[in-house]
Amino acid sequence: MARVWEADPSALFLRRLGKSAEESGNSQGKEECPDIWQLSNGDIAIIGRDLTAHYGSRLPEGVAVGADERIVVIPGNMLSAAKPDIADA
Repeated sequence: MARVWEADPSALFLRRLGKSAEESGNSQGKEECPDIWQLSNGDIAIIGRDLTAHYGSRLPEGVAVGADERIVVIPGNMLSAAKPDIADA
């Protein structure tokens, strides 16, 4: 069965949502920076820590992580800072 949504690897990084990791106090350099980006096709790319191995066995009922998916964690203040850049549904 085909998936309802599939990531498009040809989409380009369009614009940062919120503040950079350095601006939000979550990084002091450019090498380990969590980030949130809107892609050219409207999808969102999250750069964060891969904690799939840590959280994978503790998922809530009805939640699953596909073989090609990861649980990515970013600082909460980064998502809060991105809120003005995210369109209402």
